[in-house]
Amino acid sequence: MGIKTKFIIVSDTHADDDIRLNGDITADVAIHCGDLTEESKMEEFRETLQLLREINAPLKLVIAGNHDFTLDETAFRAKVAEVVPALEPKLVESVYGRYGEARECLKNTPGLTFLDEGTHKFTLDNGALLTVYASPYTPSEAGGGAFQYSPRSGHWFDIGEQVDIVVTHGPPHGVLDVAQSQRAGCPHLFAAVARARPRMHCFGHIHEGWGAKLVAWRPQISDKPSHFTDIDNGSSKVIEKLSNITGIKYDTADTRRKKLQAAQHFIQRGFFSTSHCENDDTPIEWKSNTLFVNAATQGVDEAFPVQPPWLVELELPAG
Repeated sequence: MGIKTKFIIVSDTHADDDIRLNGDITADVAIHCGDLTEESKMEEFRETLQLLREINAPLKLVIAGNHDFTLDETAFRAKVAEVVPALEPKLVESVYGRYGEARECLKNTPGLTFLDEGTHKFTLDNGALLTVYASPYTPSEAGGGAFQYSPRSGHWFDIGEQVDIVVTHGPPHGVLDVAQSQRAGCPHLFAAVARARPRMHCFGHIHEGWGAKLVAWRPQISDKPSHFTDIDNGSSKVIEKLSNITGIKYDTADTRRKKLQAAQHFIQRGFFSTSHCENDDTPIEWKSNTLFVNAATQGVDEAFPVQPPWLVELELPAG
């Protein structure tokens, strides 16, 4: 039996004034999956840091998102260089900080760990050993954001077999990634996660994809993994998804009313919880299951402007 460990997971808070976290929530680890800001302004970073201070967790892990371009110095310099006429450096610094300042601000915040792409190991206060793979990179044809790559060239996500938790900004292709009726996730990321089969993969970026799904993997992962060939959907379970709360166009008036009531309940409570430990109904079996969590917090529906953070409990190996 492993050590029960609680995670509070948020993403895409965008320095939104409407987003407030339930200060009564306690967890072993807090995770922010990127897009801390809307326009990557220093004032927005300070607002998000105040939000993170409200979380009662001894370890807080943060990655960047595509909106956080001042954390990506190459993208930051490119944005400044493309402005005509040229901007005064002092003006840029007054709003966005000097090059590297936003990153310094995060790295120098007590209790917070800013993760660059790669594998990171932590010994938690509860005695558990946590191995995390983090990556802020997302695909984009247009580019212009932070940590982006062309979908045609792809990106290498070097997820090791002993990784417990994968934290990325964007979703994998085929899981909690539907935006405007199309899948927007990355197939290269899905393939890497399928090969590693971690305990949990959390992300955001696609706000409409908020939710959680406990995936059962097929016994043999294919040479070119995809959600069609490598997920055993019959043994997988959707924990929750946005359409169950906000409704779909085919809902009756009564169904819509009930969903709105449920939405208000989650907003007032301030989180959505799920547990997958040994004695739970749906425990995570190492290398057989992965819990996928889309924790995009800024809402896309007027009736549900703040999508609840996820409070997840699972077991980790002892340190």
